[in-house]
Amino acid sequence: MFCYQCEQAMRGTGCDSIGVCGKQPDVAALQDVIVHQTIGIGYLAHRAGEKGHDDPAVNRHLLRALFTTVTNVNFDADRLLEWIQQGAAMRSRILTACIDLGTGSLPAPAAFVPESSAAGVLRQAASVGIDAEPVDADLRSLRQLLLYGVKGLAAYAEHAAVLGKEDAQIYTFIREALAALANPATALKPLLDLCMHCGEVNLRCMALLDEAHTSRYGHPVPTQVSTALRKGPAIIVSGHDLRDLEALLKQTEGTGINIYTHGEMLPAHGYPQLHKYPHLAGHFGTAWQNQMDEFDNVPAAILFTTNCIQQPRQSYQDRVFTTGLVAWPGVTHVANHDFAPVIAAALALKGFTATDGGTLLTGCGHNAVLGLADKVVAAVKSGAIRRFFLIGGCDGAKPGRNYYTELAQQVPQDCMILTLACGKFRFNGLEFGTIGGLPRLLDIGQCNDAHSAIEIAKALAGAFNCSVNDLPLSLVISWYEQKAVVILLSLLALGIKGIRLGPTLPAFLSPGVTKVLVEQFDLKPITSPEQDLAAMLK
Repeated sequence: MFCYQCEQAMRGTGCDSIGVCGKQPDVAALQDVIVHQTIGIGYLAHRAGEKGHDDPAVNRHLLRALFTTVTNVNFDADRLLEWIQQGAAMRSRILTACIDLGTGSLPAPAAFVPESSAAGVLRQAASVGIDAEPVDADLRSLRQLLLYGVKGLAAYAEHAAVLGKEDAQIYTFIREALAALANPATALKPLLDLCMHCGEVNLRCMALLDEAHTSRYGHPVPTQVSTALRKGPAIIVSGHDLRDLEALLKQTEGTGINIYTHGEMLPAHGYPQLHKYPHLAGHFGTAWQNQMDEFDNVPAAILFTTNCIQQPRQSYQDRVFTTGLVAWPGVTHVANHDFAPVIAAALALKGFTATDGGTLLTGCGHNAVLGLADKVVAAVKSGAIRRFFLIGGCDGAKPGRNYYTELAQQVPQDCMILTLACGKFRFNGLEFGTIGGLPRLLDIGQCNDAHSAIEIAKALAGAFNCSVNDLPLSLVISWYEQKAVVILLSLLALGIKGIRLGPTLPAFLSPGVTKVLVEQFDLKPITSPEQDLAAMLK
């Protein structure tokens, strides 16, 4: 195996025996096949789309197949084989349309047909992984950057699609990008252009996802979320999917079960149509990488709704459930939002005893913050707020991420901190006080809510009649997986410069591609909190 799509790539270069995430070689190989196959289906769908043929089932398959290969989503070889067989059916479906239209000779991914046996598919995998990519380092790097950006875009588009929001332009771009990846002759300049276009399309996608969330659950409002535990049976919900949480809340009404969020589900408490459920009891634990310790022997059922699952310990594996695209071998998977098995497991456990806890602030999305725009602008003009720091992104277990805690602690008292995604758990339990009558630390939401951060920045730029780059704003981003990659591409597509990225730069960025990003966008690797803070304040 070889995989370097996440920040924790072994030795900073790539995992070649077992994934740091827990991905076994057979799982890595099957995911390589899914990516190769999906690129081919995308090529065929692109060709068909050029002739006016658009198949909604194929479009949705592209999203789900790509999302399945994102880090920490699907570790189950049997379910991955099912995806490959489903992909074969989708290829046949779209190929029929393409033959009618005339496709000419097919590139290798579009001609790919999986073997009927698992052993046969694994043999095929040896010729379709990253090692089969072009030898030229920059060409390979840009192809992987585009692929990972499209994976992140597909994940966000799938989040919106499950809530009934889709956009034809997103599907059109994904097909176009996959068709470019199917062609080994696609040159550097077109690939770089497609990477930037991926960021632009993701801006559209993130706005669509924001609309999907707010039209169904209302605009988030600032909310103090309890970390105390109530007595009684409990279900802990991790991941990102609000629809799954909503369905679970409805199905557990009147059962005596308390529902707790975990990780990126914390911002769910800010949505009025979710917060209204009295048994949405509070938040449990911190970020995804701490789950094995936090869930150890916990007397509650645990539901994973999207990416961020780790190998469950034996002490709690029997009470773990997955849904949607998430899968782990030996763990019960729940389909069609029927959470009866999860509820039964929670009721069979002794549940929590009551404990004290603190509170965490969330729900500071763009609607809430922009409602205070006049107050914020006045505080900046008066000098009460000197600078804004956006410190957030993906968290992870790799050493060096204490940088973000130390940076947040060292930000001067006359500066405001915006945060989002699970990176906030490095410091959102600390006391930062207030500034100009506002909390100094504002949690914008999930990584899915990056649109809010962009809207806030654009609104401030409008208020001060300047570009985002001229605002007293510094972006310090932590990344882990492919959703973060496409958000970075979105920020670059907006022309935002001077972003500090860490804990390390992506292993898939070649020196040549890194040079281009540094020269065009002043992209910077993080150094030390003291050095970076001094530079940003200067």
